[in-house]
Amino acid sequence: MQLKSLAAVIAMASTATGLGLATALDNPAHAQDDTYKWKMVTSWPKNFPGVGQGPERLAELVDKMSDGRLTIDVYGAGQLVPGFEVFDAVSEGTAELGHSASYYWKGKAPAAQFFAAVPFGMNAQEMNAWLQYGGGIELWNELYDQFGVDVMTAGASGVQMGGWFNKEINSVEDLNGLKMRMPGLGGEVMNRMGAAIVNMPGGEIFTSLQSGAIDATDWIGPYNDLAFGLHQAADYYYYPGWHEPTVMFEAIVNEEAYNSLPADLQEILKTAVHDVNLSVLNEYTARNNDALQTLVEEHGVQLKRYPDDVLAEAKKHSQAVVQELAETNDMAKKIYDSYSAFQDKVENYHAISEQAYYNARNPDGDTPTTQQQ
Repeated sequence: MQLKSLAAVIAMASTATGLGLATALDNPAHAQDDTYKWKMVTSWPKNFPGVGQGPERLAELVDKMSDGRLTIDVYGAGQLVPGFEVFDAVSEGTAELGHSASYYWKGKAPAAQFFAAVPFGMNAQEMNAWLQYGGGIELWNELYDQFGVDVMTAGASGVQMGGWFNKEINSVEDLNGLKMRMPGLGGEVMNRMGAAIVNMPGGEIFTSLQSGAIDATDWIGPYNDLAFGLHQAADYYYYPGWHEPTVMFEAIVNEEAYNSLPADLQEILKTAVHDVNLSVLNEYTARNNDALQTLVEEHGVQLKRYPDDVLAEAKKHSQAVVQELAETNDMAKKIYDSYSAFQDKVENYHAISEQAYYNARNPDGDTPTTQQQ
């Protein structure tokens, strides 16, 4: 039997299936040899330790796993768009990907703050569980649907530090009139406790603190704060980070661009993001204590615990702030109900697992060896 021409084969496949090979050849988005070049904009300085290196790892993984079929150029804050314009850039298609934190978009979608950090809320382990197994990521995507973007969890900071101050905080009264950089719900709580909250991207923090434009700031934790040199601008470093028991970082994807990828590249992208989600948190866990020791022992930073009355006042205002956010609209209430119900469950178990273990491991409640009072 003689071989049929390619045209005849295509015609047969098309007739037999109504789709088949002809569709695959007519639709280049599904061809295995097509290549895609994307841009990813971020809210962080280029190659910044931890949070800034997560996007670089993501781009590297996607390139390797796709054998170069999908490549991603990573832009730090201000290189293509300002750090606070990442969401708009992805929504409008200026870039296909973005890496940021959802509380920066509270002006567009107030409920987005639930997915970044909730004061006295869930930590990274608990947030990842809610997002993956408690319906959280579905709600997050539902919230972003109106903007034409999809979202995936792309890293976590773990429990953050309480912030840098240019004076000691001995009572709630010491916060009155203090100019402080703190985003999200934590910033609103501090505002109600008397601080004057200022919003700015990470790249502006050091000069603002050093010049006196602000009196205090949060950032992330010792690993990042040491890299920023914040110890050169303030002497007092407070814990715990009640305002951000973790920050969940997000990879936002332009929906149209994502849908244009063949299925295997979509899976490669999702797998790479999943890897970055874990690796960013692991890096913070591995690096923070060494950085803290450097700050205290080599740079003379004064590590301080927030006074009990400050923490109690913060918790009281946090409950009110979160409840008010939940009443913003039906979507916010839907997210809050899911979040709070999951936190109740996980707290119940962690009381006899994580917390009980920590208490057993350190029964005397010793303070950190690096703490100075």
